Amino acid sequence: MTDSSGSPSQEWKDAYEASPLREGPFETMSGIPLDAVYGDAEFPGQFPYTRGIHASMYRSRFWTMRMFAGFGTAEDTNARFKELLRAGGTGLSTAFDMPTLMGRDSDDEWALGEVGRAGVAIDTLDDMTDLFADIDLGGVSTSMTINGPAAILFAMYVAVAENSGVDRSRLAGTLQNDVLKEYQAQKEYIFPPRPSMRLVTDVVSFTTEQMPRFNPISISGYHIREAGSTAAEELAFTLANGFAYVEAGVAAGLSVDEFAPRLSFFFNSHIDFFEEIGKFRAARRIWARWLSERYGAVDERSMKCRFHTQTAGVSLTAQQPEVNIARVAMQAMAAVLGGSQSLHTDSYDEALALPSEKAARIALRTQQVVAHESGVASVADPLGGSDYVEWMTNEMERQAEEIFAHLDDIGNGSILEGVYAGIDNGYFVGTIADSSYRFERAVNAGQRIIVGVNDFTDGSDDQTELLQIDQETENIQLKRLAETMQQRNDEIVEESLSVIRRAAADSSTNLVPPLIEAVRARATEGEIVHALTDIFGTYVEAAIV
Repeated sequence: MTDSSGSPSQEWKDAYEASPLREGPFETMSGIPLDAVYGDAEFPGQFPYTRGIHASMYRSRFWTMRMFAGFGTAEDTNARFKELLRAGGTGLSTAFDMPTLMGRDSDDEWALGEVGRAGVAIDTLDDMTDLFADIDLGGVSTSMTINGPAAILFAMYVAVAENSGVDRSRLAGTLQNDVLKEYQAQKEYIFPPRPSMRLVTDVVSFTTEQMPRFNPISISGYHIREAGSTAAEELAFTLANGFAYVEAGVAAGLSVDEFAPRLSFFFNSHIDFFEEIGKFRAARRIWARWLSERYGAVDERSMKCRFHTQTAGVSLTAQQPEVNIARVAMQAMAAVLGGSQSLHTDSYDEALALPSEKAARIALRTQQVVAHESGVASVADPLGGSDYVEWMTNEMERQAEEIFAHLDDIGNGSILEGVYAGIDNGYFVGTIADSSYRFERAVNAGQRIIVGVNDFTDGSDDQTELLQIDQETENIQLKRLAETMQQRNDEIVEESLSVIRRAAADSSTNLVPPLIEAVRARATEGEIVHALTDIFGTYVEAAIV
C-alpha cells in the first residue's frame, strides 16, 4: 500500500498521516488490526474521490448525526432539539410546517388545520428566537429544510444568532435552498423559476462574502427519490441541479472556486443496499470530473461532493411499523458504507405521525450502533474493489451521463437552461411519474415484496403510541403571532417591505440584507412573501398532456 516513488498510494499515506485521528482501537472485535484502506488502485481523499472525500474518512471523525426535528410551536421543537443533543446528536436539522414551507403565516386562511402539524410553525423572528433559545448557535451546526421562502428563514436565523451575540461569520450549517427540485418533485414553490434562482444566488453571494462556514444550498435528491424516481434518476437530476447552480453562480459574477466549496448535497438512502452504495460512490466521481473538466474548478474543495443522507421515508410502512427499525438500520449502513458526511435516520412511526420522542431516540441510537459497534467506520470504503460494487458504481454513472447529455442538448450547451427547459416541458415530472408507476405496478402484482404490506401481513393490527398535535397548538401559535404584530411598529415594517420591493426590482441588489432588516422589524414571513410576489409573481405549473 506504500512506496517511495510518489505514487498515489504514497500521496494517500502522506495525507492520512497528516490527518488528526479519533481514538481507536482500529481493529475487529476479535482484536485483528485493521488498515485504514484496502486495495491499490484508488484511495480516499484523492481525485475523483470515488472512495471518499477525506484520506482518513471516519477514522478522523464520525459523520454528523443530524436528527430531523420539528413540530408544534417553536417552544415544543426547542425542547426536542435539547433532548436530541442530550442523547448524543451532533447537529440540528429543522423541519418546518406546511404553511411555513409555502410562505404563509399561521393566520392565513390556507393554513387552517396545518399549523405545527408536519413541522414547526415559524411566522416571525420571535418564533425563530424561541426555536433556538439556550442553544449555542456558534457551537452547533444547524440544517434548515426549506426552499421557496428559504432566504427569509435564513435571514431570521442570522438575526437570531447576532441578537444572541454570535457573529454571522461563526455560523455553521446548511440551508436547503434548492428550489429547482421543487418544480421537479416536491412542489413547494412560490415564485417562477428564474426569480427563485435570483434568491438562491443572492444567498450564495452573501454567504460567500460573509459566512465562510455556512452551506448556502443543499442540493437535494431526497425529495426526487421520495416522489418515485429511480436511484440513477435521483443521482442525475440532483447533480444536474448542482451544475445549474454552478452556472447560475458564475453568471452572478462569482468564480467557481469562490462558492463551490460550500455547496453540499442531500441524498436518499433507500432499501436496495448495493444500488445505494454505488449511487453515492458515483456521485463523488461525477461531481469531481464535471467541476474540474467542464467548470474549470482548481480548488480541490470545489470538486469534493459533500453530502447529507436521510433514510427513505417513502419506504416506511404504516403496517407493522416496528419493522421499519430494520429498514432504517439497513439504509443507515448503506449511507455509511457509501461515505456520507452527515446522516438522519427516520423514526419507525413516521408513516403514521410525526416522530414520538421514543421513536426519535431509537433512530438516533441506530446511528450510534452503526458508528460504535459495527466496526464499519474503521476502514474507508470497505466494499471498494468488489466486482459488483464497482460495476454498480459504473452503471449509475453511465445512466446519469445519458441524462446530462439530454439536458445539455435541450439547453443548447447549458445545463442550467436544460433544467429550465425540462421544468417547462414536463421532462422531470413525467420521468419521475413513469418510474413511480412502474414500481407501484410491480408491488401490486406481487413482483416486489414489501414486508407487512403485500406479504407477511400477520401482526399488522398492532397499535403504536403516536405523537398528537392538537388544535390548542394552532391556537397558541395564532395568539403568539397576534401579540408580535400588535407590539411592533407598523410604519417601520411597511418601510422595510418597500425596501424589499425596490431591491427585488433591481437585479443588481442583493436581497439578503433588506430581508434581515425586515425580519428584525418583525415583518412576518407571509408579508415578505407578498412583497416579493408583487415583483416576481407566482408560479403555476402547466398541465402536461
